[in-house]
Amino acid sequence: MELLIIQKRIFEIRGERVILDFHLAELYSVETKMLKRSVNRNIKRFPSDFMFQLTRDEYDSLRYQIGTLKQGAHAKYLPYAFTEHGSTMLSSVLRSDTAINVNIAVVRAFILLKQYNNNYALLQKRIDELEGKFNRKIENINEVIEFLLSKPEPKEPKAKPRKKIGFRLLKK
Repeated sequence: MELLIIQKRIFEIRGERVILDFHLAELYSVETKMLKRSVNRNIKRFPSDFMFQLTRDEYDSLRYQIGTLKQGAHAKYLPYAFTEHGSTMLSSVLRSDTAINVNIAVVRAFILLKQYNNNYALLQKRIDELEGKFNRKIENINEVIEFLLSKPEPKEPKAKPRKKIGFRLLKK
């Protein structure tokens, strides 16, 4: 199973990374209605942090993101969204070698996305640090350039040297 295919089917909905039931059904090579029946028969295995049903608004907005989601297709019932833990639990409900292999691939895809996210956060932090460091240096360079380009302040003319006060020895 190619991880890139699975990663493209993982969406962020309600702040959770999820994969939709019809995508999982396709991956598991079962009909969506059979997948939903298996889930409904074992609904206690799927608490709200493992799986939730999309609202009509969420479903409609996905139609614009997913090219394969056409008006009328999959529209009879709102789809379920499975989190990483829900997709893992799904493999215990669908007992087949395909389910096991697909489950492993799905879990790996979720793990890769977490790693990308962590790497992105570290990279963003480093960029922010460098930006701050270079901004300070650039400000200092700008100050020096402005000082060098500014007209020098007129200096006061030097006063004539004063004559020394006191006794002088005469030379013969």
